[in-house]
Amino acid sequence: MRVCAAPPFATVCGDLRAGAAQVAADTGRWRPHDLLRLHSLRSFDGEPAWVRDAFARAPYAVVRRALAADGFIPVGMRGSGRAERYGTWAHADDIVDAVSPEALAQLQPSAERIALPCFAALASLQQDARGPLAGFVWGPTGSAGFELATRTPTVTEGSDLDLLIRTRQPLTFELARELLEQLHTVATRIGMRIDAQLETPSGGVALVEWAAGKARVLARAASGPSLLADPWAAAQTHGGTA
Repeated sequence: MRVCAAPPFATVCGDLRAGAAQVAADTGRWRPHDLLRLHSLRSFDGEPAWVRDAFARAPYAVVRRALAADGFIPVGMRGSGRAERYGTWAHADDIVDAVSPEALAQLQPSAERIALPCFAALASLQQDARGPLAGFVWGPTGSAGFELATRTPTVTEGSDLDLLIRTRQPLTFELARELLEQLHTVATRIGMRIDAQLETPSGGVALVEWAAGKARVLARAASGPSLLADPWAAAQTHGGTA
């Protein structure tokens, strides 16, 4: 997020890690990239002026990765342009519903929007029952996911397609490269970009990094980013959570 509201709850020396057990209760209910439909969005000091208009157009926020006190969920708001991104906090009492990326995996945009490159790429992946992606739980995030969930026009001609691929079990480099090749083939044919993130037990890892066979990859978790050799083994060793 370009801008982020200060936490509306007490922290321990500015760090919530001492109370991380409180966070665990919420992480199983609302996960990063879930879209939350809210009946109200609480305002905090320094909130950008555009946030209220964005919430009026589509009362949704996306769960972001950050530690939070019990009852609060770190969320992100999106406005009409790339510069309009705001990290804030929702309260559990204000949540009406939640939509996961995988719940959007087979949805279609409105007829007049279906030809946009981002949605054309998504349709190609939806229809490919034999490609490696079909063996995973996955779904769109970013602008495509937001538009499919809210039915608010968000995708543009130049939008990337962002995907979340859930990988609770270790992913071999070979299969990661097959996934990357499938996405690259679709993106090249349509003339756009597809970015995929692996959701591992240690947090989010870029598919392109894992497929490259790097000694360590960047895993983004609620407690912050870390460089890990194996995001699956690391979570088992340290009890990590996304």
